[in-house]
Amino acid sequence: MYQIAIMGFGTIGSGVFELVRENKEVLKRHAGDDVNVKYVLDIRQFPGQPVQEVLTNDVNDILNDPEVSVVVETMGGINPAFKFVSGALAAGKSVATSNKELVAAKGTELLALAREHNVSFLFEASVGGGIPLLRPIMNALTADRLESVTGILNGTTNYILTRMDEAGVDFADALAEAQAKGYAERNPSADVDGHDAKRKLAIIMSIISGHFVDAEAIPTVGVSGITAADIAAAKEAGYDIKLLARGELTDGQVYARVSPYMVPPENPLNPVRGVFNSILIHGNMVDDVMFYGRGAGKEATASAVVGDVVDELKNPGKTIYPGWSAEPAAFVPLGDEQCAFFVRVNAMDVEEACKILPAVKCVGLADDECGILTEVMKESALEEAAEKMKFISVIRVL
Repeated sequence: MYQIAIMGFGTIGSGVFELVRENKEVLKRHAGDDVNVKYVLDIRQFPGQPVQEVLTNDVNDILNDPEVSVVVETMGGINPAFKFVSGALAAGKSVATSNKELVAAKGTELLALAREHNVSFLFEASVGGGIPLLRPIMNALTADRLESVTGILNGTTNYILTRMDEAGVDFADALAEAQAKGYAERNPSADVDGHDAKRKLAIIMSIISGHFVDAEAIPTVGVSGITAADIAAAKEAGYDIKLLARGELTDGQVYARVSPYMVPPENPLNPVRGVFNSILIHGNMVDDVMFYGRGAGKEATASAVVGDVVDELKNPGKTIYPGWSAEPAAFVPLGDEQCAFFVRVNAMDVEEACKILPAVKCVGLADDECGILTEVMKESALEEAAEKMKFISVIRVL
């Protein structure tokens, strides 16, 4: 019988515990033996619940038990998760985690520690929740030179933008609705300000580039500045607004950005609505591959975590995924980034705006406004234009 431990009995940790109990026969068939949760680490008590029988508040019970071969970390955050995960790897135990913040900030160190001790550090659930994404990148697509990734990596913001579009409500009302349904936290900053998506993008681009991509170096704009007028203007122009995480690898340099984009109807990301996530990956041989599903949620995320656990149980004394280099990735200089833009201006300023912007077309909007769709241009050129006249809003165009 395989013995595992879970650190943290919150939403995801409890989902892992329940899945292991519920799908015993499935796990036995795939792992080759019974899988049992021997410990659950949490400072709280859960009287009357099955977890109480295996509960501990001392991490050393897990670290010092030679029977425990795999540890699941679902505590969230960096501290004390980093300390506990480091301890588990150093003790010769593989670790599976859903903690995107930990992987983005400390993944390089933890992967190196896993290699040193011939164990594995896996984190499928840290990026796409229940969507199989990292494992296909690391295994099925290893023959390809992966060149770009574009994705909706945060279900909360996608739900908010969907409601703003479908119901015509403003950002505050859509956020309140998301919170009432449990899709957004009481403090929604990590989601609506784009931090969640940039951490996921950093992990993906670290894998694709083979070098550490610092999440804090990724330019990030969230959705809190998107207005009902922006949504209406985009619709008038034939687009939908999505919060996208975009990464490209060109000539050894990484381009990465998280920002609202206007997405044309023919793009496969356009119809992705509600809390669903979708990621489009382009390889030089496989061309375009798309992944779609629930990017969060208790059961879906627990499924991805336990998938990693089974891989680790089947490969004892082995590092399944060696990870990326500690050498930082080289970023494309910010001013050299290129994109098309949709610029809203007052109708009386259209002529002047078209003189300083490489306009492709102009769309008449409500409230005596016009929207100018530009050619692909450098970010630095847009900044120079913005210094010459005031724009109502600027949104990138995919």
